[in-house]
Amino acid sequence: MLKNSTLLKGNDVFKKSYFKKHELELLDLAKNGQNPKALFIGCADSRVIPNLITSTEPGDLFVLRNVGNFVAPYKPDEDYHATASGIEYAVTALNVSEIIICGHTQCGAISALFSDIDKDKFIHTKKWLSLGEKAKSMAKIALGEEVAQEDLLRLTEKLSVVFQIENLLTYPYVKEKVDNGSIHIHGWLYNMHNGEIEYYDPDECTYKKLSEKKED
Repeated sequence: MLKNSTLLKGNDVFKKSYFKKHELELLDLAKNGQNPKALFIGCADSRVIPNLITSTEPGDLFVLRNVGNFVAPYKPDEDYHATASGIEYAVTALNVSEIIICGHTQCGAISALFSDIDKDKFIHTKKWLSLGEKAKSMAKIALGEEVAQEDLLRLTEKLSVVFQIENLLTYPYVKEKVDNGSIHIHGWLYNMHNGEIEYYDPDECTYKKLSEKKED
């Protein structure tokens, strides 16, 4: 079990090792601000760490994480919207040139779509999960009623990433930059069993290994 003492010791190790070794770079970021090239929208799952799975350094990624790596459609009249605020800041203030929506296998949010969760205990979660319903419905249509649950979950995880990209394109400032070529959007799926990342190829409507992708 993780305890406060573990966290305190961990920070002490960080200060004496990583921070000391990379002090110049970290102080430069503190002084001159961040300039990330990519916005990474990922799941809040504790097993999926964006900088770890991409071997990136502090300052490389502007990271947004939420349950299910969902993106709600553009609705500026809503009172609070943390993900939308992050997208707005990354695109408008930081001028990122890449946006990655990264799902993963064994996703608890996707699994919850197929479960009867307690709507009284999970009031906000129930509403948030509605953003995955389209993927669930399409997966069931594609695979039929007799398919194994595991296959249904894996396809839903993949389809969800695609539909979150569709939602992302409802943001006018994102769509404008995609249309003029100043932003590129990528759909990824991280496999927790082998560390492999697959990317969605919109031309062929399928996922392919990121490790085999040719440089643009």
